[in-house]
Amino acid sequence: MRHRKHNHQLGVKSAHRVSLVANLCCSLIEHGRIKTTLAKAKALRPAVEKLITLAKKAHVSEDASSKLHFRRLANTRLRNKKAVSKLFNELVEQFVSRKGGYTRIYKLALPRLGDAADMALIEFVEEAPKKKPKKKKAPSKAKEPKESVVENDASEKEAKKVDDAPKSSTVETSETASNSKEVVKPKKKAKSPTKKADSKAEKASTSGKDSSEEISKKDSADDSSAQK
Repeated sequence: MRHRKHNHQLGVKSAHRVSLVANLCCSLIEHGRIKTTLAKAKALRPAVEKLITLAKKAHVSEDASSKLHFRRLANTRLRNKKAVSKLFNELVEQFVSRKGGYTRIYKLALPRLGDAADMALIEFVEEAPKKKPKKKKAPSKAKEPKESVVENDASEKEAKKVDDAPKSSTVETSETASNSKEVVKPKKKAKSPTKKADSKAEKASTSGKDSSEEISKKDSADDSSAQK
């Protein structure tokens, strides 16, 4: 009888099955959650939990040789040094206070296209620790002179603005003066005294001629009246 000798065959030979489970374990340790068929998820679950147990034993033990022994056992099963180091250095801390049941399986409703195999999600029960954000580097001293140069440029620009301000005012005053000149009408030129005297003499001569003509007319009128 084959009591307590159940094994997930997965339809492949033993060598293929061992490498398949090892690759699935490495993917789950790296990503924290993977999507696969339900049969592979059930075969992966005990393999991963046994590896976590090895990591917990290495974490608790104080002997360096025993820690190295457990790490080597995990390395023979996973065949990936990066996955082993991540499991023993990072992920083991979140399972120290847990006594079992390190993974969970979610059955998916939609089957796989092609062969209609049942699909499932398998993930760790505890959340993976988040990476700390990288600290920003402090500005180097080489950048300080640039800031001073920028400040000097700004001060020069302000000084130029101050210098340009009086020029603009002078231009405005000249423009206003030109506008005022255009608005104010030019005054008439004063006549010279000689011209005034000549004009008075001409007026006097013309007035004398007029008076003599009037007198002659009056005399002729008197003579005509006397003859009558």
